Amino acid sequence: MSPHRKILTLVRHAKSSWKDSSLADIDRPLNKRGQRNAPVMAEWLVAQAEQPEFILSSPANRAQTTARAMAAALGQEPDDIQVEQDLYFAGTHGMLRALEGVDDRFRGVMMVGHNPVMTRLLNQLTGGDVWNMPTCAIAIIGFDMDSWGLVDCTAGELLAYQTPKLLDQVS
Repeated sequence: MSPHRKILTLVRHAKSSWKDSSLADIDRPLNKRGQRNAPVMAEWLVAQAEQPEFILSSPANRAQTTARAMAAALGQEPDDIQVEQDLYFAGTHGMLRALEGVDDRFRGVMMVGHNPVMTRLLNQLTGGDVWNMPTCAIAIIGFDMDSWGLVDCTAGELLAYQTPKLLDQVS
């Protein structure tokens, strides 16, 4: 068990489809690659020591579909995913606001959202220098804090980072 008291899992949504140009951005589905990658990355997450108990998702179709794949692999109900408007292009401030509102009884939280904000948040919370979180990338960050309300003023430690491409090279 990790000495970290709170664990944040950041997930960039899986690859989406641009096939139907009549769809609004929020309604775009996953493409075939995204549909393949989401369950594979979810299985990788299940194999990690730290698994989220609570999932926040952007309201975008592609993010919610990714979140449902993660929830299924973790044995969680899709209805338990909390859809959070602040994860849809509200910047790092919006993402932090959503996270700071999470009940402190949850030790592990997952946020499923979008780039470039997801990469910015990862770097902001860890002091890292990840250039770009590709689609369906997962970052697991540990914090030595008791309350999610302290996330913005607590240094996080990057515990694990995985992408579909890196995972393909391993298997």
